[in-house]
Amino acid sequence: MNQNISLFNEGTIEALARVLGECGSGTDISRVLNDRGLIDNSGESTKWRRLYHIFLTSQRETKSPNQVLDFIRSFLTPIRFTGRSSEFENHRIELNTILVMVGLELGKDGQFRTVNPAATLDEAEERVQAIRDRFRERAIHPEVNKYCNTELMQENYFHAVFEASKGLAQRIREMSGAAGDGAKLIDVVFSVEHPLLAINSLRSETEKSEHKGFAQLLKGCFAAVRNPLAHEPRILWTGEDDAADYLSLISLLHRKLDGAVRTRTGA
Repeated sequence: MNQNISLFNEGTIEALARVLGECGSGTDISRVLNDRGLIDNSGESTKWRRLYHIFLTSQRETKSPNQVLDFIRSFLTPIRFTGRSSEFENHRIELNTILVMVGLELGKDGQFRTVNPAATLDEAEERVQAIRDRFRERAIHPEVNKYCNTELMQENYFHAVFEASKGLAQRIREMSGAAGDGAKLIDVVFSVEHPLLAINSLRSETEKSEHKGFAQLLKGCFAAVRNPLAHEPRILWTGEDDAADYLSLISLLHRKLDGAVRTRTGA
């Protein structure tokens, strides 16, 4: 990580080692240790005890927890759990219950982010569980979590929605190659006559109407979410229920973008 993180105490290291010991085989652990340049002189055969000794030694020698975090990031890379997403999520939540105590969180993308530290274990467990339960049935798109997971972890719903909407515009720019923002960006990218992106073949009036409706929905989302949030006081924000609804809307828009294609006309 690019920022300085305080050294982990022995209790934190032990807790992390115990969780990580259940995230893979001894062979998996050895492979990642070798890949990250961590030497195992523990003499231990139990997986978590090996990691506990290695992590303590690394911190003592480097005066930093960065090698520990580097191991976690490499060991719990999402691609290693392809086809086993629920397993990855369970491990991630267990780790975050520990990490949130020191002001860190491992995101769904396998990267660390800073969060407000929890004062007690109960608070850490409650925070992680509450966030998981609150949005469990919402089918939040990965692109939404990519841009606002830190704000959700901090229960900062006002800025979570704002960041998610910004992420939606950024994805449209990346997919289309267009510049701009808001309604002007949508008018350029989802023009019916000369679109840069299309959500269907645009061959029939029905498909053209669907395409236009999607463009209007995008513009409506930006108008309803980004403009008021950017210019009105936070006190007008009504809380997590609105946040969940807005994030569901933005997730729907992302899922439609999943099937959008860059058109030859636009190119």
